[in-house]
Amino acid sequence: MKGWTRALALVLLFVCSTTLAGCTDGSLGATSQDTTTEAQKLLPEWEVGDEWLYTFITPQFGEDSARLVVAEIDEDEGLYQLGISSEREAQRHAVINHNPFLGRVTIDGLSVYENGEPQSVFSFPWTVGDTWSFTLLGQEWTATTDSINNGNARVTAVSAEGHELRYTFSGSKGFMETFVWIDAEDVRQLRMDLNIARSGYSGDVYFYRARDLLDSLYEENDQEIYDTFVDEGHPNDGDWDTLVWYLDVEIASTGGSSGSLSMKDHAGASPLTRAWGSGATEKGAIGTIPSNTGEYSLTVTVRGPDSFVHLRVAGAQIFQYSL
Repeated sequence: MKGWTRALALVLLFVCSTTLAGCTDGSLGATSQDTTTEAQKLLPEWEVGDEWLYTFITPQFGEDSARLVVAEIDEDEGLYQLGISSEREAQRHAVINHNPFLGRVTIDGLSVYENGEPQSVFSFPWTVGDTWSFTLLGQEWTATTDSINNGNARVTAVSAEGHELRYTFSGSKGFMETFVWIDAEDVRQLRMDLNIARSGYSGDVYFYRARDLLDSLYEENDQEIYDTFVDEGHPNDGDWDTLVWYLDVEIASTGGSSGSLSMKDHAGASPLTRAWGSGATEKGAIGTIPSNTGEYSLTVTVRGPDSFVHLRVAGAQIFQYSL
């Protein structure tokens, strides 16, 4: 009897191992299947009006949502023009490179521009183990395609300065599913999450083509601080349409702590003035002022331990598209 029981157990074991179904709760038969098609590994083709709604999260501005939209296609130059549905987001990108995917994107590889040069953030056709390099967000990256599953290519990129990018490109949606930038201090500087991808956008989108004019950090000082910068316009395309400024300010809470900022153009106008008292903060403030070609002068006061005023200014040409 014992021999018959042992033989029956061996038969059942053989049946389970060959059919992989019906002998458990179904978990053995529920193995996942990769549904990636060859077409999803290839370079997508965009059309005017294609849009991707993203949630953006940054330390400076918290959480916001806006649509990236294909605003124009220049076949002669081989370029797409990506705009954004929020003009404030376009201004943020102009002065702090808030969104590196705005502006020109090459048709032949979806390369984005940094310092006037196209950068291959993506590697088509997607191949697991593929490695390449590019420059983005002020860092030089070495990227690797880690995996491809269900049409999504997952990439990790690292820089020599200890920064990391992790992003996923969706072959079915034609653009990024997620994008995360973590700096060397393990601070998440940018996260983008895709909510909706579709075509046929209708409305206005914006792009601010910009160049940095000033990026200065002013710290505690018993004297007034004097500084200057020059607005010379775009090196090839004439005067800027506007100047975009960004302020990050923190004034100590101790007695006597304070701060002030006064900007004047060469004609004597004061387009930007600020004053802060003890304990005041102004984080991620952004605005625009007229572009008046020539020299701008700054007078800054910063009093109190650990007090600082961080000012950035960029010249910008404004592009607005109505779709």
